Amino acid sequence: MDQLHCIRNFVAVVDAGGFAGASRKLNLSPASVTRAVAELESHLGVSLLTRTTRVVRVTDAGARYVEDCRRILADLDESNSAAAGAHATPRGCVTLTAPVLFGNLYVAPLVTEYLRTYPQTQAVCLFADRVVNMDDEGVDVAVRIGELPDSSLQAIAVGTTKPVLCAAPQYLAQRGIPQHPRDLAEHTIIAATGLTPSPQWRFVEHQQPLVYEVRPALMTTTNDSAITAAASGFGIARLLSYQVSEHLRAGTLKTVLTDFELEPMPVHVLHRQGRRPNAKVRALLDLLIERLRADTSLN
Repeated sequence: MDQLHCIRNFVAVVDAGGFAGASRKLNLSPASVTRAVAELESHLGVSLLTRTTRVVRVTDAGARYVEDCRRILADLDESNSAAAGAHATPRGCVTLTAPVLFGNLYVAPLVTEYLRTYPQTQAVCLFADRVVNMDDEGVDVAVRIGELPDSSLQAIAVGTTKPVLCAAPQYLAQRGIPQHPRDLAEHTIIAATGLTPSPQWRFVEHQQPLVYEVRPALMTTTNDSAITAAASGFGIARLLSYQVSEHLRAGTLKTVLTDFELEPMPVHVLHRQGRRPNAKVRALLDLLIERLRADTSLN
């Protein structure tokens, strides 16, 4: 039995959520993948997967074993890269994802710096306001905002952000400054559906959750258009603090109802290459982590 081959097949099945997806990822027949996992289970004397006609689930033993397998494969890839000289010189294509506005404001400038520093690399940026499946779409590095579900991905905290209500000074001078979320009924509301898809805005009052239903005069699918409308003096918008940090520093927007703000959300950089990612990913991770942690708008 080629145990390394069987381990690769087993990890691929877990990551893909089934044998069909693993076979496509490995460019092998489903029968070959099934046979490799069965050989591994026979060799270990334990069931790693529970199979039904509809789903494949990892057993308790399989869940523990797959993490060890990932570390083994990551160490092997790192050793191979080092032997080939790739450890010292990043080269090849790296794919990364981030929310649209975060990618534009923070990630894109760092990616171009990375490419200038390492001319033998290329980058593909998938900026989308959705959770991109890193395995399915071949993503090496991701920036995620919010609490993370348990997963096999490696996550490094780089900062925080939080929802804030903001408006232009001229709007507040004309319409007044709301003192409580209920005062929003007297104001023009701008809703970015990407951040708040429902008309309910959540707050905290005396450490208790408070939900207020707003009636937006403007609903937009993009955060930058909501920022433009708010900065023009049209009304009050709810956005993430990093999205309006430049406007707040410049004074073109001011926050309101700060005593009712929700707790900050974490910002993480994720990768899926175990403890020792290859050179091209490691170099990008180091740059992102260093610069994002140093950015005052995120910390």
